[in-house]
Amino acid sequence: MKKILALTLALVFALGLCACGGQTEAPAEETEGTEAAETTEVASGVEDGVLTVAMECNYAPYNWSQPDDSNGAVPIKDSNEYANGYDVMMAKKLCEANGWELEIVRLDWDSLVPAVQAGTVDAVIAGQSMTAERAEQVDFAGPYLYASIVCVTKADSPLAQATGISQLTGTCTSQIGTIWYDTCLPQLSENEGIQIQTAAESAPAMLMALETGTVDFICTDMPTAQGALIAYPDMVILDFSDTDDTFQVSDEDINIGISVQKGNTVLKDALDAVLSTMTADDFNALMEEATAIQPIAE
Repeated sequence: MKKILALTLALVFALGLCACGGQTEAPAEETEGTEAAETTEVASGVEDGVLTVAMECNYAPYNWSQPDDSNGAVPIKDSNEYANGYDVMMAKKLCEANGWELEIVRLDWDSLVPAVQAGTVDAVIAGQSMTAERAEQVDFAGPYLYASIVCVTKADSPLAQATGISQLTGTCTSQIGTIWYDTCLPQLSENEGIQIQTAAESAPAMLMALETGTVDFICTDMPTAQGALIAYPDMVILDFSDTDDTFQVSDEDINIGISVQKGNTVLKDALDAVLSTMTADDFNALMEEATAIQPIAE
């Protein structure tokens, strides 16, 4: 009897080990599945043949909104308005080359990167500098423009005669969340009489602050400044880029890129394949075209 009991217990124990062994295999399979999921490529977003692009539609000459489709403007999703500008023109070129339809989504500046991270949109084409900080959040295609940093003031201001950033004084601002405000204006902090004001919520708000005399000058990039002069002929551009007395910026500050979701190599490569065929002169010519047709602010 004792022998039979012992054999029975041994058999139960052996079966138990087999059962435990079976359970140890399951996590291994789950681990393999997890690893496979982690290495799965991010969906390009254009599988449906549509490139969904986000921009402010309020940042001329990069992008703006208008009431009709004149000059090749594109409808803004969930709106009765249309988008146009350099970013729209570039998006149309990219779509034409790849056989995609273009869909424009209007978002405020701070919502652009989160939208592409979440996959709500496929790309952001909105005059974004290709900074290291942004590159931690998204992948960049491009550049699709090279934009030097300048200041803008009123033509009748004493600052209009300035020949370098060391001569800038008084009140100033720029757009929130840009290298103009975060990197460039702090370089003026030791200038006598300088007062850096709260950042403007948008490019139009920044320009209005200068136009109304709220600030003495603003910091921006050359395309935005050139567009500003069309809307506000009483302004002048202060370009110190060919002097030693200028803003210290890196290539990542002035290279303007297209944001895509991290790991979206399919879309990034498709965009880069088109952009790599274009030169700085091509970019500048397209920007001149956009600047020439931008709406005039009153």
